[in-house]
Amino acid sequence: MSILPYPGLKPAKAPWVDSIPEHWEERRLRSLASVSNSNVDKKSYDNQEAVRLCNYTDVYYNDTISKPDGFMIATASPDEIKEFSLREGDVIITKDSEDPTDIGVPAYVNSDMPGVVCGYHLSVLRTDNPTTSAYLHFSIMSHFNRAHFYVNTPGVTRFGLNQNTIKNTLVYLPPFSEQAAILNWIRRETARIDGLIEKKARFIALLNEKEKAKISHFVRLGVDPDAKIIDVGVEWRGKVPAHWTRGRMKNHFRPQKRQGYETLTVLSVYREYGVIEKASRDDNINKTPEDLSKYQLVNPNDLVINKMKAWQGSMGIAGTQGITSPDYVVMEPVGEHDPRYMHHYLRARPMPWVYRLISNGIRTDQWRLEPEKFLILPIFLPPLDEQRAIADEIDRELDRIRNLITKTEQSIALLKEKRAALITAAVTGKIDVRSAA
Repeated sequence: MSILPYPGLKPAKAPWVDSIPEHWEERRLRSLASVSNSNVDKKSYDNQEAVRLCNYTDVYYNDTISKPDGFMIATASPDEIKEFSLREGDVIITKDSEDPTDIGVPAYVNSDMPGVVCGYHLSVLRTDNPTTSAYLHFSIMSHFNRAHFYVNTPGVTRFGLNQNTIKNTLVYLPPFSEQAAILNWIRRETARIDGLIEKKARFIALLNEKEKAKISHFVRLGVDPDAKIIDVGVEWRGKVPAHWTRGRMKNHFRPQKRQGYETLTVLSVYREYGVIEKASRDDNINKTPEDLSKYQLVNPNDLVINKMKAWQGSMGIAGTQGITSPDYVVMEPVGEHDPRYMHHYLRARPMPWVYRLISNGIRTDQWRLEPEKFLILPIFLPPLDEQRAIADEIDRELDRIRNLITKTEQSIALLKEKRAALITAAVTGKIDVRSAA
């Protein structure tokens, strides 16, 4: 069924929407919902009660890495608990953040969450009607045009919306029965799109798993299916081609700590990518200090290890010169090996598991891989020309898999754009979905 536009339109007041259906209202948000700005933070005060603090707008479960139940612990007064505890039908928006793209992003609370309180960076929008609340959630999601609500001032480290701006935001509101029809249509269409996105996300997960399995197979057994295989008597290594040579890591690497090269590019170690320029990623929360005199020189083909995260695979062979954290271990190559092959070998299964076995620490996040234990690990290597052939095969396979991943990610991005466009069209009256609902 094709979706047609509304037959009659009238000019809209807001500059980012040109017109709306003539029977719709333009209402200020303050006339539809109460708006409260929370001041509860991760602090402890006397005579207050412990609460769980929701964090930003995905809204309650985005801190699960550091807090298993998804919440940070805070304290709040009885009045704050009463006002800011999450209730079914609440719409939460981010009013304060270091990232301007967070501002105004809404989330809908599907059920009461006793003892879970909004943090200081969030506002609570609350109505008496669940249909209106759900409609407001989609409406804010679609046209809460953040460019109108804050000024991107040079040097500003936090961005925010004040309560008055939030309250005076214009919302386009159809009659109540029409709100319900639009909601039904949006939920059905977004559920269909979300289902496609989920399938594609699972496909990407399978491709990532296949990539890891392929690399592990090639670096452990080579690319010749007819090679004679023997058991080498190392439990975690299992069988290897009979013509491969046994050695130890110390035959191939030697620790070095060369400092005083602060003008070079800063490098970092990522579990997913190995050794890359730190500035090439925007998801590294560790700030680079102004004084880089203690940072270590890294030359091409050096091995760089994050001692605290080696058990996660955070190490790799550097492809470029630069400097890296003094807390890392840097080793120069001393034996004959192909750096591309060695890069994959050191990061492939089961090596991260082996690093975990030989690491020290009380808690998982404090396990440290000491260089001495790493250097005595056995290693079984094919001849140099075979190492290069294996590295070439890995590169070809990775190109194929990663091209598939990139295309799938692009299709997910298009689906998300379509999802957003459908919501915007429905809640701004660009399409009449009443008959399709």
